[in-house]
Amino acid sequence: MDFAITDEQAQIKEEVRKFAENEVKPHAKEYDRDEKFPHDIVDEAAKMGLCGATIPIEYGGAGYDALDSVLIAEELFAADPGIALSILATSFGTEAILEYGTDAQKEEYLEPVAAGEAISGAAISEPDTGSDVSSVSTRAEKDGDEWVINGNKMWITNGSVGDFFVTLCKTDPEADGRYNGFSQIIVESERGGFEADKITGKMGIRASDTAELVLDDVRVPEENLVGTEGMGFLQQMQFFDATRTGVAAQGVGIAKGAAERALEYAQEREQF
Repeated sequence: MDFAITDEQAQIKEEVRKFAENEVKPHAKEYDRDEKFPHDIVDEAAKMGLCGATIPIEYGGAGYDALDSVLIAEELFAADPGIALSILATSFGTEAILEYGTDAQKEEYLEPVAAGEAISGAAISEPDTGSDVSSVSTRAEKDGDEWVINGNKMWITNGSVGDFFVTLCKTDPEADGRYNGFSQIIVESERGGFEADKITGKMGIRASDTAELVLDDVRVPEENLVGTEGMGFLQQMQFFDATRTGVAAQGVGIAKGAAERALEYAQEREQF
């Protein structure tokens, strides 16, 4: 197996590295200290195709593949994890729409993200439910041609800056089996009953927005259902499969950045 990257991928790495040096590093401390979402830097990243980088070209994205995306993540996270996540997570949650959404959903939600005009999110964890996804209690009930959603979501990336969230809900509490009866539903932040409370004081990655979401009788049209009703848990697992390699790349990037900074310091430090 050949693990060498292509010339095109090497060029992508170099361009992203230059962007990180010029646009990310000079402002990293400011955004981390102020716990402020870097809208201006994200806008510049969108011009380079770094927002929704894996969204297909037909929906306005750069169409990068999985390896391309982890190379991008490594370079950005080596510069600053907070701003890096702010850039790359603008498309968080769109993986489900791309995989299971209708053509109309893809046009409505993917294209603005790829253009840098919208920010998405994935609303999964809850105040008392994190890794055990099958225990989420946020409830979505059908009322005519609408879903009525009630519940709380916690530690949601882009929570107070996002435009829409692919939200995991319990739609059939009577379903047999622990992993059945869940569905993914798109919830726009402009809907009545939607509230976001920004979480501050994080130990790191502070430029990236994190919030608690409160859903109080939020109504969305039935066409906001992503994929198949009742299959949301399995769809969610596919989302994790698609995104966890990216998390690993983030760790590699952070380690790379730390090693580079340690080397720079070791070369300039005068002990005696």
